[in-house]
Amino acid sequence: MPDQVDRLVAAWRRERPDLDVEPLEVLSRVSRLARHLELARKETLEQLSLPQWQFDVLTALRRSGPPYEMTPGELMAETLVTSGTMTHRVDQMAAARLVSRLPDPSDGRVVRVRLTPKGRAAVDGALGNLLERERDLLGRLTAPEQARLAALLRTLLEGFD
Repeated sequence: MPDQVDRLVAAWRRERPDLDVEPLEVLSRVSRLARHLELARKETLEQLSLPQWQFDVLTALRRSGPPYEMTPGELMAETLVTSGTMTHRVDQMAAARLVSRLPDPSDGRVVRVRLTPKGRAAVDGALGNLLERERDLLGRLTAPEQARLAALLRTLLEGFD
């Protein structure tokens, strides 16, 4: 059954037969899928009153393992934001008691950001809900198809990461 991308590609082939529009077959679908995933994630996190940016910081801390702490610089690298943005985010999250600031035991000039029990409960609940929603999104593919798609996307992303 034709989808929106099939219609888009057919229109371009009709209007610009001089161009090879094959890349649109894959990349337009990836783009559309990314948008649907972004909306699903946003909706899932909004139901939990957790903005995406907070989820990003909390998951970085949670993945770090016990004691679930990182420096602001490490968090910046994980979440791809600037120093000023990270400072603002940590300020807001500390005020909400999702994280706490601690001095680094080996260097008092360095601050460490630690996940609080409240932050851990928030991220664990959000991650469970998000994974359930994402599992539903992938439900049209079998497990082997999902594995094959993951491998293909990994190969495609190698040039970017």
